[in-house]
Parts: sequence; C-alpha cells; structure tokens
Amino acid sequence: MSLVDDVEMPRRTMVLFFVIDSSGSMDGDRIESVNSSIREVLPDIQEISDENADAEIKIAVLEFSSGVLWLTVGGPMPLDQFRWNDIKAAGVTDFGAACRELNDKLSTKAFMKDATGSFAPAIFLMSDGEPTDNWKDELTKLKTNNWFKSAIKAAIAIGHNANTDVLKEFTGSIESVFEIQNKHMLKRMIRFVSVTASRVASKSSNAGSVDGDEAKQAELNAGIKEELQEAQTEAKSNPSLVEEVW
Repeated sequence: MSLVDDVEMPRRTMVLFFVIDSSGSMDGDRIESVNSSIREVLPDIQEISDENADAEIKIAVLEFSSGVLWLTVGGPMPLDQFRWNDIKAAGVTDFGAACRELNDKLSTKAFMKDATGSFAPAIFLMSDGEPTDNWKDELTKLKTNNWFKSAIKAAIAIGHNANTDVLKEFTGSIESVFEIQNKHMLKRMIRFVSVTASRVASKSSNAGSVDGDEAKQAELNAGIKEELQEAQTEAKSNPSLVEEVW
C-alpha cells in the first residue's frame, strides 16, 4: 500500500451566503417562512457537502434592516457547527449597508481566507421592499469585487412591492430574479435555490474560470425556472396550495 493511500486530500471551501431582508415589511408569514425554510434545508446542504470529495460547503448569513448583522459572526461556518436562530423583522431596508458588508467580507483577508482555497461562492438574496439608503454607490463598489463577479447569484422578490430592478442590478440579470407571491412558493423556492446553488457551485469542473462560472449560473437559472413552472402547474391542479397573495 502506498503511503498516499491513507492521506485525505484537503477540500476547498464553497461559501453559501444568505442575504436576508429583515425590515418591518417582512414581519409575519414572510419572515416566518424564511426562518422555517432555512432551518429545514440545512441538513440537505450538509448532505451535499458530506458527499462532495472536492468542496466543503460553509454558510454565512447576513440580515439587513436598520443596519446589518452577521448571524455567522466569526466568518463562514461548517454546517455541523451552525444553529439557526430565528430572525425578527423590524426597521427599514438598508440594502446599501448589506452591499458594503458583502464587499468587505468577500476578500481573502476576511471570509474567503480558507487555507485550502475557495471555490466561487453562491449568494442568495431575499427582499420584499425598496431600499431606504444610498444603495447604488455601495452596489457599484461591490460589483467590482472579483469574488462577487464570479459568484453564482440568485434573488427572490417577495411580494408585489419588491423592487425587481434593484434585485436585477444585484444579480446582473433579470433571469436570476424570481418573483414569489405566497408562503407556499417562498418556502419551496428557498429550499430549491439553496440546494441547487450548493450543488452547482461546489462542482470542481471549471472552477475559477469565467466560462465555468457562466455555465453554473445558467444551470441554476434553468433549474429554478423549471421548478417554478412545476410549482405553478401543481398549484393549478391542487387548489389547497393556492394561498392568499402577498
């Protein structure tokens, strides 16, 4: 037996970022659905990480309202060490502050400093409203960040008041923005996007190349569209799934 047979090769890290609007308009069913969905999907993401020989998935959670708060204070956390604490909704929508925090932490001096190296992250934004701060300047700076540019990005517009134009500016394409109008669809899409983004982003093929990043983004977008279509068809055939529209 070769000596290398007993040596486990270190895995690189893929960070899944949840960026969550916790402003006052998210109170009630919206934030409750976000809390329960993320709590329930974490074991599925853990399973994907455990089965991936190349990438360990870690989680980083940023909530924004009147200011910002990292739920993962010390940086991205392994899933088996992370415990979800429910977010409470209150305050305004400081989206610009969230962009500034992401820009600060998407750095090899901060959240991307894993010693074994990192794959491009996946960033999942959820918001139901209109930014109340100077978000444009902060988002412009964020969009120059190389980690952000190579990240897989998806955004959920929650309810009819969500500003999809802002979310499009964040993801870079309207193809990566998905409008959700009720609790059933929100929970379903949080689960689907979280699991799919984790699986797609942690693939080792073409990691770090522009073509590979674009292919991964396209794969995620296509999967989400298909899931939405299936959910809409299911709702039509099952009236019990049709809930009050937000």
